[in-house]
Amino acid sequence: MRNVLWLSMLISHLVCSGAGYMLVVSQKTSEDPKWAKVVNALREKHDAGIFAYEDSVEQSLPVLRSVFPRYACFVATPQETSKDFVRSIHSLTRKLDDDPYTDLFWGILSGHDSANALQIARTSKPLIIRKSLACTEIALDRCEEGKWFCELRKGHGLVKEKNGSPKPIKLKQDTTSLFVKELNEDKPDLFVTSGHATEQDLQLGYRYKNGVFRCRKDGILYGADLSGKSHTVNSPNPKVYMPIGNCLMGHLRGPDSMAAAFLKSAGVRQMMGYVEVTWYGYMGWGCLDYFVEQPGRYSFTQAFFANHHALIHRLETCFPGSNGGKGERPSVRQTPLARRLGLGRQDLRGLLFDRDIVAFYGDPAWDARMAKGTRNWTQSLESEGGKYRLIIKPTAGKDSFKPVNENGVQRGFRPFVEFFEHRLKEIEILSGSEYGPVVTDDFILVPNPPSDQKAQAIEIVFRAKVVEG
Repeated sequence: MRNVLWLSMLISHLVCSGAGYMLVVSQKTSEDPKWAKVVNALREKHDAGIFAYEDSVEQSLPVLRSVFPRYACFVATPQETSKDFVRSIHSLTRKLDDDPYTDLFWGILSGHDSANALQIARTSKPLIIRKSLACTEIALDRCEEGKWFCELRKGHGLVKEKNGSPKPIKLKQDTTSLFVKELNEDKPDLFVTSGHATEQDLQLGYRYKNGVFRCRKDGILYGADLSGKSHTVNSPNPKVYMPIGNCLMGHLRGPDSMAAAFLKSAGVRQMMGYVEVTWYGYMGWGCLDYFVEQPGRYSFTQAFFANHHALIHRLETCFPGSNGGKGERPSVRQTPLARRLGLGRQDLRGLLFDRDIVAFYGDPAWDARMAKGTRNWTQSLESEGGKYRLIIKPTAGKDSFKPVNENGVQRGFRPFVEFFEHRLKEIEILSGSEYGPVVTDDFILVPNPPSDQKAQAIEIVFRAKVVEG
């Protein structure tokens, strides 16, 4: 009874204070003096509310549901960031209201140790990504400058100088030392990887033999080339890391894992990553569609959750009834849309598999985004007197809404997503319902299915009220 009364008083206080940012941490971690510094740094930076749970992160649901913050940061030691921990966060953050979508922006703030986590927590200066580095093909024409080294064809790569066009480059088969040099000396703001990986290593080649990245127990990341020579990574400049196709790179299973090493040795402030062996790839590769190929439109946090909203939308519209549980239910049937898109039971299994197994690490309110560049359409949300107008206009001809780059799997044709500055209620669509828009309290989503028709302007008009507080 006492615990119930205490929880009720806490919720009342947080609601009254209008907490827009909530910190969720285990009682044990909050009482550790070193990790308490991490919590306090975030509390001071964001004027955040704090909830400490006793046994399970799911115990934070009543508080999150009542406060309904815009951001939730789950502070956790590297011993707490298990696969089940990630799954639980995904599940509970979809339960704050009645719609099936994630209801806030969340991130897990951890690190190799408390000092590393504190460094991440104290990072506040927004990051504009001007230089990109990848060991897989990315849309380099959408980057201000950068390089990618091919994981499929040995000796092949692409470079783009500032104000220039992408040009092919010749490389040696073993690119290990070159990758480490790029990280240490050229100081990229974005690092993208794919290919074979475990919690302990990352292979630079996928179809050919190349070097490997590994980590030491002290959190030091290094590249081991084909001759056995070691090349230490020391790249402290703040950056975003996207292991979009790597298995297990998001499984921060203690301080001696690759995720912990990237956070410590490579200056990573935000990253996403699979906590399982990946095979379907919707949650990984789709982040490129939102983040890199629409440069500057979304922060990395927004791109991650836009892609997750896209996944949930696909489940809801193609396999209704599938999104309520942990696995596929016999009663689930394909909709005509699913059949038109060629999606079957394997896709259902893949979407359900991807839904809860990609972690997002870092402060979710930290703003990191690509430098503004070429986009295939304009997208704007206007509001006046409680009436909202979303306007999407193609700018790259008839194929504006088609994929920019198709390297990887499950690429392209992601829905258009626009996030609201304030939460909305009492939503009524006035025009544009023929486009199948979904309007929730914090975003609008408009499907972008493959079509033989040329891209045309889209306009959605709806009425809504701002949620006060």
